[in-house]
Amino acid sequence: MTMMAFFSSSSPPQKGVVVTVPALVLAVSVAALTLFFLASSLSAPCSCSFPPPSPFSGDGGERVSATAEDIDWVRDQIRGNGLHMQDNVLRKGINPRTRAQQLQDLIQYKGISHYDGPDSDNHTALPCPGELLVEEHHSNYGEPWAGGRDVFEFLAESTNLSPNSQVLEIGCGTLRVGLHFIRYLAPSRFHCLERDELSLMAALRYELPSQGLLHKRPVIVRGESMDFTRFGDAVSYDLIYASAVFLHMPDNLVWTGLERLAGKLKPFVGRIYVSHNIKFCSRLGGEQCTKRLSDLGLEYLGKKTHDSLLFNHYEIWFEFRRSRA
Repeated sequence: MTMMAFFSSSSPPQKGVVVTVPALVLAVSVAALTLFFLASSLSAPCSCSFPPPSPFSGDGGERVSATAEDIDWVRDQIRGNGLHMQDNVLRKGINPRTRAQQLQDLIQYKGISHYDGPDSDNHTALPCPGELLVEEHHSNYGEPWAGGRDVFEFLAESTNLSPNSQVLEIGCGTLRVGLHFIRYLAPSRFHCLERDELSLMAALRYELPSQGLLHKRPVIVRGESMDFTRFGDAVSYDLIYASAVFLHMPDNLVWTGLERLAGKLKPFVGRIYVSHNIKFCSRLGGEQCTKRLSDLGLEYLGKKTHDSLLFNHYEIWFEFRRSRA
């Protein structure tokens, strides 16, 4: 049996196309199977290969430090644009005033473009001393301000930091390091104990507003004698660090601080990092120090060295953890 397709019956007979029934059934079956497998492939989980996740260990998947590819890209941009380091000489079109001259203008005129008259002070939301506006406090550390980023990168990646981690800095100063933690962490997750009033003024009146970080609400407390009571009893820290602070304190005060902090560090996973040296420990002698740490529930894990990204500098850090729940 065949099925014949013809043109109009009034037209002269034309050669038709003959399709057998089995061939038609076969074609329909093939089409149906094709549609079935296509639909199945769309609904099934994809087994495609994707690039590996970012090497930064954080819940948000955000890398903190620069990759080798990042550094190569910057170098390519410098070479491609024909850029060369030159002596830092003042050129036309760049403000020739020194920091001291800018400060004098700010003191004399209360600003550069300023309002006159009795209401001249009413147009500034957060009045800031000229010494801060010219960033004199960026030179207080004996090394470049940029070193704060180095410290942040090292600590963040050494402790598997995530935005919801709880961090305490002992002696945050003018937030050279703290700014980077505050920017990365969720609001109120950065705590700081600082004794110096001028440093705190620089942090609160200049750094946080100028960096757009007021909304992060860091908990910054002025205090001495390693008193952490104002941070609350329930807080538990993922990271506690002291950057070049403990070496300026009497040994007995450092031990007092460690005793008070041991119970606030998350067991096993939390870390305490101390930079430069731990003479407060080594002066006791190895066995005595280990015993005293053990009595506090702390364990010394070793020494790490971190190199700077931007200048010829490295820092030594000593790592501790809480060894019991």
